[in-house]
Amino acid sequence: MNLTVKLPTLQCTLEHYRIQGNPLDVVAPSRPFNRIAYSAAHVVADPLNATDLGSRPAIDWKKTIEYRRYLLGQGLGIAEAMDTAQRGMGLPWESALELVARTLAETSDIPGALIASGCGTDHLPASAANTCDDVIRAYATQIEAIQRTGSRIILMASRALAKVARTPADYRRVYGEVLSMCDQPVILHWLGEAFDPELAGYWGASTFAEAAEVCLGIIASNAHKVDGIKISLLDEAKEISFRRRLPASVKMYTGDDFNYPSLIAGDEAGYSHALLGIFDAIAPAASQALAALAANDYRKYDALLAPTVPLSRHIFRAPTQYYKTGIVFLAFLNGFQDHFFMLAGHHGMRSPAYLAEVFRLSDQAGLLRDPEDAVRRIGLVMSGLGCAQ
Repeated sequence: MNLTVKLPTLQCTLEHYRIQGNPLDVVAPSRPFNRIAYSAAHVVADPLNATDLGSRPAIDWKKTIEYRRYLLGQGLGIAEAMDTAQRGMGLPWESALELVARTLAETSDIPGALIASGCGTDHLPASAANTCDDVIRAYATQIEAIQRTGSRIILMASRALAKVARTPADYRRVYGEVLSMCDQPVILHWLGEAFDPELAGYWGASTFAEAAEVCLGIIASNAHKVDGIKISLLDEAKEISFRRRLPASVKMYTGDDFNYPSLIAGDEAGYSHALLGIFDAIAPAASQALAALAANDYRKYDALLAPTVPLSRHIFRAPTQYYKTGIVFLAFLNGFQDHFFMLAGHHGMRSPAYLAEVFRLSDQAGLLRDPEDAVRRIGLVMSGLGCAQ
């Protein structure tokens, strides 16, 4: 059994790499978690039926739903139709709604399946939005459609609102009206500029301190409509400072794919729940770590998650919005799909050296479930890219 492969490095060389990790087993949780944990989930493209860009994307629905069942089977919730599913970067609203409906219907037999779905304004191009009323109507369209599926809502940040809003008062008005339309408390979504440059200046503020004041004010005024807020700023100190100011009834869901172990573990003043794209890639480690945390076994919790942090920081390296390529590449390496092809050509958004480092770091974190097959798969990709000799 040959477990050595020649791979490009980030230093623009080729090196022989030998598998060194031991794959984690995939198991159902040994006990209930004491944190709520959502994994944002990717979609599996259908390369055979793919058409030119601009057409409705071809999705392999069978593989896409199978992956969600794999995540749910490990005790993780699904954050559906979010940016990890290429929302706004290959997955249009019509396909997102179909994805939400299919996921709800095709996982309904799983007891306790926790699913919340991204609800935004992405069917309204930012260039076509002229007023806050346009944004409110766009949110209303998606709220009504998603609520009909029975899904909970994650109220996504809006590129259109970032374009038309002029002051914090505009954000207060829009969120007040939109939250009043929701039939149960939602998870708000503060996605930092690193994840989506079009959201720069969100909340009508130029600094974190000013933006936090606006956002906290909106939450305080609508606390009965807010289950929690997901913050993706990749800044541990900012998240903790914000978390400590939330009303007692409102949860913090970390979206920090750099610092999640310490944020979830918490401190003397509280902790964060999780709504993370990286959980798609590290599901066995995340699930088993959360079970260890529920048992107050912090040593095991750290031992499971610490090796995943270098992988996550690499996958989410700048330009961060292309992290989905690393997520899907690992799903391909692990045999969850038979190809490395993505919606809107996003399989081509990262370099061969980046992909090779995903392989190495996944191995070192015990996340290559069949190392021999993973070696074969990366060899095929690297040969096709002219990076194997």
